Amino acid sequence: MNIYEINFSPTGGTKKVADFLANELSREITNIDLSNNNEDFHKFSLTNKDIAIVAVPSYSGRVPSTAAERILKIQGNSAKAIIVCVYGNRAYEDTLVELQDLVQQAGFSVISAVAAIAEHSIAHRYATNRPDKDDYAHLKEFADKISGKLKKNDFTTPVIPGNRPYRKAANAGIVPKPTRACTKCGLCASRCPVGAIDKSNPAKVNKKACISCMRCVSVCPHNARKVNGLLLAIVNMMLKKACTVRKECELYL
Repeated sequence: MNIYEINFSPTGGTKKVADFLANELSREITNIDLSNNNEDFHKFSLTNKDIAIVAVPSYSGRVPSTAAERILKIQGNSAKAIIVCVYGNRAYEDTLVELQDLVQQAGFSVISAVAAIAEHSIAHRYATNRPDKDDYAHLKEFADKISGKLKKNDFTTPVIPGNRPYRKAANAGIVPKPTRACTKCGLCASRCPVGAIDKSNPAKVNKKACISCMRCVSVCPHNARKVNGLLLAIVNMMLKKACTVRKECELYL
């Protein structure tokens, strides 16, 4: 049995959750980074003896379109899938059920689902420093239960919350821009999941291609990429009511 960790994690929060679950299940893990704009995802083909952890962040209650497109290029071949959505303490709405449909369309068999919380990728005041020790305790418990289900050869698909049709996809429309501290090192351009940043001039961004994932902000070694202060204030205000009460991790087995 091989464990595949398939994740889309521009700012690292989703990867923290996926890494923890994968390491609880096995020490031999093959990583597939859906955030890598240069990867050929058609080359990945699993078998029915493999286990895959497929993890994505929730973008306004949906699977990021870029992640969805890349998941569908992978050949599942009846591999067992543990699907994971990670959100910034607001709500994950239709993310899990959409992810279920996507991985099943790619040929995987869904055996469990996890919703977990990580620091909000735009409004960092929400779910700050999560996943925390309590989250990891929950995730360890989840991994033990998933492992127990696998040992019993129970490959049934759980009832996963969400709506079909899914909620309408929203575009955050928040495009980070460089500050005077930018040295034009090009790291943001090379790491952008959708190639939206001009490699020769990082100040130029294809706004239609940008998915507001905030990777360019998180990877900049000079802290030289920022979101417009007014926009950030509006986002914080809009999220305040929904994000104030702490949400907990959930398991569907």
